[in-house]
Amino acid sequence: MSDTYQIRIISSLKDVKADDWNALTKGAPVNPFVHHEFLYALEASKSAVAETGWMAQHLLLETSEGELLGALPCYLKNHSQGEYVFDHGWADAFERAGGNYYPKLQCSVPFTPAAGPRFLVPDCDNREARLTALAQGLRQLCSKLPVSSAHITFMEEDEWGFAGKQEYLQRTDQQFHWINSGYKTFDDFLAALSSRKRKNIKKERKTALQDGDITIDLLRGEEITERIWDRFFAFYMDTGSRKWGTPYLTREFFTLVSQAMPERTLLIMAKRNDEYVAGAINFVGDECLYGRHWGCLEDHPCLHFEVCYYQAIDYAIQHNLKRVEAGAQGAHKLARGYLPVTTRSAHWITHPGLRDAVEDYLVHERREVDRHNRMLGEHAPFKKAE
Repeated sequence: MSDTYQIRIISSLKDVKADDWNALTKGAPVNPFVHHEFLYALEASKSAVAETGWMAQHLLLETSEGELLGALPCYLKNHSQGEYVFDHGWADAFERAGGNYYPKLQCSVPFTPAAGPRFLVPDCDNREARLTALAQGLRQLCSKLPVSSAHITFMEEDEWGFAGKQEYLQRTDQQFHWINSGYKTFDDFLAALSSRKRKNIKKERKTALQDGDITIDLLRGEEITERIWDRFFAFYMDTGSRKWGTPYLTREFFTLVSQAMPERTLLIMAKRNDEYVAGAINFVGDECLYGRHWGCLEDHPCLHFEVCYYQAIDYAIQHNLKRVEAGAQGAHKLARGYLPVTTRSAHWITHPGLRDAVEDYLVHERREVDRHNRMLGEHAPFKKAE
């Protein structure tokens, strides 16, 4: 790219040392999903590989001597599955007009709708120059490959603003996060709610545990045996089949990621008659608990709320985490103390006609997302004084 920087594309994370990759995020709160260990577990388990439509095309920003200065996790894709930022309408419109929307480039963590850094650049004096080099490198990759577009999804707000200055199209969406307002106990959190919402949560927790004779285990690291992973994988597969879809993650992924990141992997498991009947996997960041996958082999009223929402809140309070992110979508989370927040993505589209049409659409979509978030925020379950 210049005498100072060069872009190198790698098709496997084996081609970069884990310590070098992870050093790009040092100084920032840990987001486990962008660490080499998590991304490589997706690759090594054959969950996110070319055969499943996720061909790695990771961008490395290096000096002419090969020193790693930055990176952008990126995949060449021939579908839009496992992304949680939906562009099926764009693909359909472009193909109806005679274009080829696929393949495309996807800069994201596969199957993970959690915001985090995408331009992996450490805090340094020439950070903006490195960011610019990566943004330009992605556009150049689009010009060299037969792709319609590049999509950087679930970005952090500052990166999103930077991408807009680089002429990437800006998109917003909505999730629901629980925010820790300095609570010391779960009861402190309940006390901040309106009376009706507080009573409802107490009733749901009682229904989930006492009425079903359920106990909850929180497991980390070596506490999670292969037998427990087998059981959780059965939960995960059951959820996938209920949604008439194909689960994205292989059984091997769970073993690999827990071995590579034992301190970052948390299972919340529900037990009845000494047998696990439901559970959820979470990943632990420095500031956030990320709830990911849930499943069950027995149906119990309110158990999903207890395992995925209330246990996560309790864990975050006990460990002084700032928030809980419980995955994509779900306005029902509002009544359980999760508030609407804005998620962000940036898009580079090579065809002028498609770019103009999408840009016009995004103006209206951003306005609607903002309006909807404000409307839902007015119906938050907290006491009106707050």
